[in-house]
Amino acid sequence: MNAFEELINAMQAKASSLGQLGYRVRFDLTDTGRSILVDATSSEPAIGPADAETEAATILRLSSADLARLIAGKLSPMLAFSTGKLRVEGSKGVALKLASLLDED
Repeated sequence: MNAFEELINAMQAKASSLGQLGYRVRFDLTDTGRSILVDATSSEPAIGPADAETEAATILRLSSADLARLIAGKLSPMLAFSTGKLRVEGSKGVALKLASLLDED
């Protein structure tokens, strides 16, 4: 399994908490040029690969290593944003809601 698939699997493991999000969020990985979409617009969130044109309420740009650290709880979303490791495009409110859901675990 490659690192990209491991990130998707790690996000799918958090699907129960991400289901409360209610929006589509795309993670653009700056080091690989690949994207992951979390579609939490239904009761069962769909998490999988996406392309750079996939529509989302919020787009988060960060490296795959930083995303892995966020998912594992080893990097605070607010710290990542304030230090420039995470860039947010679109709804900041959705990004804040996602950050609170990731911090719950």
